[in-house]
Amino acid sequence: MSATENTGSGGQALRRAAIAIAIFLFLTALLYLLAPADFYPWAKAVHVIAVISWMAGMLYLPRLFVYHAETERGSEQSETFKVMERRLLRGIINPAMVISWAFGLWLAWKGFGFHGGWLHAKIGAVVLLSAVHGYLVGAVRKFAEDRNEKPARHWRIVNEIPTLLMIVIVVLVIVKPF
Repeated sequence: MSATENTGSGGQALRRAAIAIAIFLFLTALLYLLAPADFYPWAKAVHVIAVISWMAGMLYLPRLFVYHAETERGSEQSETFKVMERRLLRGIINPAMVISWAFGLWLAWKGFGFHGGWLHAKIGAVVLLSAVHGYLVGAVRKFAEDRNEKPARHWRIVNEIPTLLMIVIVVLVIVKPF
């Protein structure tokens, strides 16, 4: 099956993902309305699930770029990578980032009143991770238009940045060094 034939099923997959996210958010809102006093640990769980999903995508997308950069432009393999990158970005990475930010900010406000040096540093690291996310969004567009000029080595290096930021964020959250 070619990448263009596969695009129709991709649209259906994105719709299913959007419906699943909408149902998940509806149930989360319902839980908040029915048991607001018990919502904080549920919000933490949703936040952690979203962060894991976001990180999985942020680690996988640059790896796809490594392989995509090594393919011939316009080839069937290149077209398949374009579909994979677009679906990963739209179906997983973008929604997971939005949910991570929404619940993370709510938790920072509700649990800590936005106080604490570690929290400010964590938010700063998440802002940097979001900037990397934006860079990857631009790269998906360039690959989709066959305009990528970066070699596979570049994408191997970029692939390490989310890992380093994740380590900083986890240490800040768990250790709270300041």
